[in-house]
Amino acid sequence: MNIQFKKGILEICVLAVLAHKDCYGYELVNEISKRIDISEGTIYPLLHRLKDDGYVTTYLQESAGGPPRKYYQLTASGRKEE
Repeated sequence: MNIQFKKGILEICVLAVLAHKDCYGYELVNEISKRIDISEGTIYPLLHRLKDDGYVTTYLQESAGGPPRKYYQLTASGRKEE
């Protein structure tokens, strides 16, 4: 599969998942990998770019079993892209 095509599909998948609920990175990987083959190393650079572009914001939330998790949330601009 063309790498640029796969990157575009992955961006759409991330935006679609975040349109339903806020997620932390590992949770996003698990959700998306049910449908396409991806790795954590693929998701995090994309999340950073989406944040830099203003499509997502982040916030920390306490976790019952460890350190706080960074959650990703769509912005109004991100909802328009989705």
